[in-house]
Amino acid sequence: MRIAATPAVPYYAVIFTSNRTTVDAGYETMAAAMVRLAAEQPGFLGIESASDSLGITVSYWESLEAIAAWQRNSAHLIAQQRGREMWYHEFKTRVCRVERDYGFNRE
Repeated sequence: MRIAATPAVPYYAVIFTSNRTTVDAGYETMAAAMVRLAAEQPGFLGIESASDSLGITVSYWESLEAIAAWQRNSAHLIAQQRGREMWYHEFKTRVCRVERDYGFNRE
């Protein structure tokens, strides 16, 4: 996975941190579907994800309104419900305004 290409600041980041259960029933399929669906949403800018014993996914958005619309998406609501019922021991979502970013790219 590559680092998400984001626009000039400001923009918003949604940080989703989770501890998974041992139940895998459909998790990978649902997670991949949610990434594809999020990418189709107005205001979506990119996503980065990593997991080990702790999972962290950061999605980037143009506005708080775009984030709110994604949160209300019917397929996303189903995924959230399944996450609570089966896939997560715990999770936390944080919404942040990105005020500054910088980086390095060897290419």
